[in-house]
Amino acid sequence: MNIHLKFDFGPEQSGAKEGFTKVSRDSFYHESSGGYGFRVGSEVYERDRGRQGALRQDFCIPVGAVFLVDLPNGNYTIHTLMGDLITATVTGLKVGQGRLLLSECRTAAGEFVSSSFSVHVADGQLRLAFSGAAPRINALEIISAPQAATLYLVGDSTVTDQPEDGYPYTGWGQMLPQFIKADAAVSNHAMSGRSSKSFLNEGRFTPILDRMNANDYLFIQFGHNDQKLDEERATSPFTTYKEHLMLYIQEARTRGAVPILVTPVQRRFFDEAGKIVDTHGEYITAMKQLAEEADVLLIDLAEASKQLFEALGPEETKSLFMWAWPGEFPNFPKGAEDNTHFQEKGGIAIAELVVACIRKQQILPLSRYLR
Repeated sequence: MNIHLKFDFGPEQSGAKEGFTKVSRDSFYHESSGGYGFRVGSEVYERDRGRQGALRQDFCIPVGAVFLVDLPNGNYTIHTLMGDLITATVTGLKVGQGRLLLSECRTAAGEFVSSSFSVHVADGQLRLAFSGAAPRINALEIISAPQAATLYLVGDSTVTDQPEDGYPYTGWGQMLPQFIKADAAVSNHAMSGRSSKSFLNEGRFTPILDRMNANDYLFIQFGHNDQKLDEERATSPFTTYKEHLMLYIQEARTRGAVPILVTPVQRRFFDEAGKIVDTHGEYITAMKQLAEEADVLLIDLAEASKQLFEALGPEETKSLFMWAWPGEFPNFPKGAEDNTHFQEKGGIAIAELVVACIRKQQILPLSRYLR
């Protein structure tokens, strides 16, 4: 099904540009809304500047608002127009469960910015969450993008899309979309607490295989929970760990997709000399060994993160991990001291490491998808 939706944001009385559907501050999503609208409870304002181009003269001000659109599962390219004729604006945009598309889109007074992204819809609904000190949305287009490659991610809590009520907890896969052009869409299936074994045994890989196509990519990062002692998750580095990883590789290749092994990101543990204490041991060695044996691309995130953390040192790395003073983040009023999981700044930093490795290794055509 070829879908092309066009939304013109602003007061209802301003009218919509020809071919566009008007979205006002009162356009809330419900069963009879036509399959689109702001989530009930969203704080939305609107203005009409009454000057020049129809899409630029009016807009909605989505203050932490969420815009929903019902869509068949698949890849879509979205085009946004943001700006204001008389004042500067600052707008952030996330898709799905917190995947970052725009950290801050800044415009000067009278300036308008058009941005394009490809997104993957897996649950029948596109969810766009707005943020920023002075957010604006003038127009939005949503177009079917079957030609876009899909970057599938499987892994654990360090990769996953962390839930909204866990903010600022963030997986690096959640931050990856902001570095990807509209040629590809990120589909993050990583899940907290899973190992290479439990992810498979719970059937979490099956929905990916049902949608995976030739020229897609599969990023595979397991290891944190393979070390656990419970029967559901435990694997042995050079036997069952490698065997499970090989299943992901084989299934991706069968469908013409490209598998990429990613060594597990390091934890924040330092010795007295300020060097990272590796907690993954033979799991990293086993993954590297498998990459050679099976001729699989490998991103050594363990080594890249080790270098980053040692360069920053014990104190500065706290700003990457989920360390928080009491009252610093509303979702964690008593604070937090977590040396495994990242806050948003850390998720972005680790995603940047992944992107840097892709560029350095000149993985084609994947490197052409990077912003």
